[in-house]
Amino acid sequence: MKATFDKVSRNCSKIVTQSYSTSFSSATKLLAPSIRSDIYNIYGFVRFADEIVDNFHAYNKEELLDDFQRDLKYALRNKISLNPILNSFQYTYHKYSIPYHLVGSFLDSMRMDLHGNVFKTENEYKSYIYGSADVVGLMCLRVFTQGDRSKYEQLKVSAMALGSAFQKVNFLRDLKSDFEYLNRSYFPHVNLRELDEGSKTAIIQEIETDFALGHSGILKLPNSSKFGVYMAYKYYRKLLKKLKNTPSMEIKNKRIRVSNYQKLGLLATTYVNYKLGMYERSY
Repeated sequence: MKATFDKVSRNCSKIVTQSYSTSFSSATKLLAPSIRSDIYNIYGFVRFADEIVDNFHAYNKEELLDDFQRDLKYALRNKISLNPILNSFQYTYHKYSIPYHLVGSFLDSMRMDLHGNVFKTENEYKSYIYGSADVVGLMCLRVFTQGDRSKYEQLKVSAMALGSAFQKVNFLRDLKSDFEYLNRSYFPHVNLRELDEGSKTAIIQEIETDFALGHSGILKLPNSSKFGVYMAYKYYRKLLKKLKNTPSMEIKNKRIRVSNYQKLGLLATTYVNYKLGMYERSY
């Protein structure tokens, strides 16, 4: 039965989320059950595309991405795919009328990563951020607002800002591996071989601005998604705080993490804040 295959497909997207990102998976578990599966479906799709360009170095990555995009278009056109990740994504895509230009922009940014990336201009940087992060936030927002177009339009800017903030924190955290192993330098006008405190501070200030705008939108989300998104926000703010307190040369030489113990403590305090209606921006 098709229903059984669809269930298997959704389970595959859930497994992908849980396997690749414990933090995102934990935040997704805090969403209402009615929308949780759709967020897994979106994450599974973007994770597979990202995996192609990030890790399949022994294979023809451009050919793999071409095949993936061709299979995606078939899935969206015919509302089925034998690739369970694409099958589950097409279901969410149609259920919430996700505009194709969001999907197309995401894949455009993935193609920019195929052969390394060194951004020299603000326009290149902003274009990549939009496609790799902002549009993912907008896809999730289609799910969070559940067909309420007015609410979606109201929260678009803050959703994009939050997506940008998360992505830029990832860039700063993964600076070493991106630069040394993938030949990527996302922040323009920054010499990553000699990252100094001034450059680090400028990057963090840019992220803080995105977080402030993103936080304003969290307060206006429906209850079905507010706590889960707030938890993701708190996690990334915690990670940013650790990066802020870490010397720039240390960031360049190792990956900064939030320990599992700290994550548990963060979950507990975030839940208390949520129940008390205290959606503070500060630590």
